[in-house]
Amino acid sequence: MKIIALSEVPHHATQITDWLWQAFGDGTSREFYHSIVRSSLNGADFPVTFVALDGDIPLGTVGFWRCDLISRQDLTPWVAALYVEESARGQGLSEALQQHVIAFAAERGYDKLWLWSTFGGYYERFGWQYQCDALEFPDVRVKVYSREL
Repeated sequence: MKIIALSEVPHHATQITDWLWQAFGDGTSREFYHSIVRSSLNGADFPVTFVALDGDIPLGTVGFWRCDLISRQDLTPWVAALYVEESARGQGLSEALQQHVIAFAAERGYDKLWLWSTFGGYYERFGWQYQCDALEFPDVRVKVYSREL
């Protein structure tokens, strides 16, 4: 298994878009997720989408985003859109994807990362520290976490 930037394997962009829309797109159009994935192929600093591959089969994805929570635009950068294909869950892939973004951010000189979740008790296992509650647009209460790099 390897984790690489989606820009190196852009033929997987449709699969990543579908995963994100199905996992996180409640009330949001597929086009919204397509635009995020498409913009991560441009080589800019943000967003960057990573994909975990077994050979050329995608198993999961994670993003490195400037902002993932409109109500907390003062915080940056973010681990975002972490998704692991159901058949690949329980094998440490979520942690590997998180660690990949952590190393990526540290290489670029960042000293802290952020993420949010609608539930608690999961990310703490990987060293994330709960910081506060916040609102995901328009009115979903979420938990905000940070991790020192």
